[in-house]
Order: sequence, then structure tokens, then C-alpha cells
Amino acid sequence: MVEKAEYFKRQIELWGAQKQEALQDKSIAIIGAGGLGSSLALALSGSGIGDIDVVDFDRVSLHNIHRQIAFRLEDEEKYKAKVVSDLIRARNPFIKSRSFEMHFEDFIKLEKRYDLLLDATDNFSAREQIDTYSKQSGIPWIYASVEEFMGQVCFFEHAGFETFNTKAHNPGGIAAPIVMQVASFEANLALRYLIGAEVARDTLYYMQYNSEGKFDFKSFTL
Repeated sequence: MVEKAEYFKRQIELWGAQKQEALQDKSIAIIGAGGLGSSLALALSGSGIGDIDVVDFDRVSLHNIHRQIAFRLEDEEKYKAKVVSDLIRARNPFIKSRSFEMHFEDFIKLEKRYDLLLDATDNFSAREQIDTYSKQSGIPWIYASVEEFMGQVCFFEHAGFETFNTKAHNPGGIAAPIVMQVASFEANLALRYLIGAEVARDTLYYMQYNSEGKFDFKSFTL
């Protein structure tokens, strides 16, 4: 039998058994199970969060696998949400996880309650839907996006996604490591919020590797 105290040993050393146990009562939904979503799920599934649900209508394509780290070649054509949900349950015996193979607009009709929504989508329309639902339901959300060698993350509270320029454009491709880097940053904000630590709200974090290969990190108050 797996012992909780041993499994979560390093985190308990960080913030104590009480906060660790409190995570067991927290629930989150990851919206999108691709690059950001699979990286988020792996980053957070061993944290002690009691419920992690995964929402995605899409299936695994061959070109996904190089940057969407939850998937193997044999997962091609399987539903992304189910693969990710199965994987995180296999990593952590103390977690509950369900997959929802559907669009977000259909998912919200289920009226499920969560402590936090994590954006791992790849389009403006879905993020606008998450933002609207967050305001209606009172469930906070964290936005994240990646493109080329850059990424953005924001924990929304009072500001809204309408502050962004959502004009459609053709993405310029994505470098696999920046996906994991941005997802890791988003996961850290989520975990801090769920344990009750300070988290800056309505602050847009922008990160990129410039043409000289230097890592640039900026933050802006929305």
C-alpha cells in the first residue's frame, strides 16, 4: 500500500501536513488536453489535489506527440482527455479524475463545481467562453498560451479576457520546451492559490526567448 506521507514527502517538508491534506479537498478542471493540458496534468497530478477533471473533444494526432508529453505513438486516434485522465490516475493512487470528451460549451451545461479552471486551449473563442463562465459561476481561472518561443499566463479575477486582442491569426508554430515551461508556470500559480498562498491577480506574465537566445520575462497589470 502506498503511504500518503511518503508519497508527498517533499511537499510536506515544504508547506506542512495540514496544507497537504487540504489539497485533497480541492478540485480543478483542465480545459484542453493537448500540449499545455497534458503538461499541466503531469505537473499537478502528483501534488495532492483530490480531483482533476480533463475536458477535450479532440483525438491524438501524430503531429501532436512531439510536444504533448502525455501521449505515445500508440495513443494516436485516442481521445486526448481520456488518455490524460488515465495517465494521472496511474501516477497517483489518491487522485480522482474524469475525462469529458466534449467541447467546453457542452461541458458547462453539466454545471459542475470546481475550485479553479485552468485554460489549456488553443483558440480565442474557447478562452472567451471560459472567461464568461468564470464570471457567471464565480470559479476563478488561469489563462495560458504558447506560440513559437513565447508564452503568456494570467490569473484572472477582476480583469476580463476582452482586454486581449482576439483577432484571429495564423500561429507561427510551437517549440516543444516552451509548452512545458509555460505549463509549469501556470501549474505553480494554481498550486499556490489552492494551498492559500499569495498569488498576483490580473497580472499578465509574458515570457520569451529572443532572437539572441536570451530568456526575457515581463509582467503587466491589466
